[in-house]
Amino acid sequence: MSEHDIVVLSDAMLITCIVQRGIADKVVDAAMRAGAHGATIYYARGTGVRQRHLGLLGIAISAEKEMVHVVVPSEQADRVFESMHAAAQIDTPGMGILYMTAVEKMATYVPPEVVARYIGS
Repeated sequence: MSEHDIVVLSDAMLITCIVQRGIADKVVDAAMRAGAHGATIYYARGTGVRQRHLGLLGIAISAEKEMVHVVVPSEQADRVFESMHAAAQIDTPGMGILYMTAVEKMATYVPPEVVARYIGS
């Protein structure tokens, strides 16, 4: 394999979790315990129907959000998704949203011995 060959990986899922600010670290910890190798967290602003309705009840919901992206192999996706769901308390009104999408193609560093094992088989 030359220095510029791209090792393309498939059969992966991207799990995205959008939560209230301050919750992302707990969600990432749960994902890692379930088998994820890493996550990306970034900040966003958002609003929706829930914020408007809950705001009328005198409950203050911040527009500040945290977004968590985790890429995992398809065979681990359901386990990681369920763990993130529980940690983020997604089944509680106003806590956020969690969704999963298929990754068609991705690339990252793969050790040469791992590549050789799969090319040789």
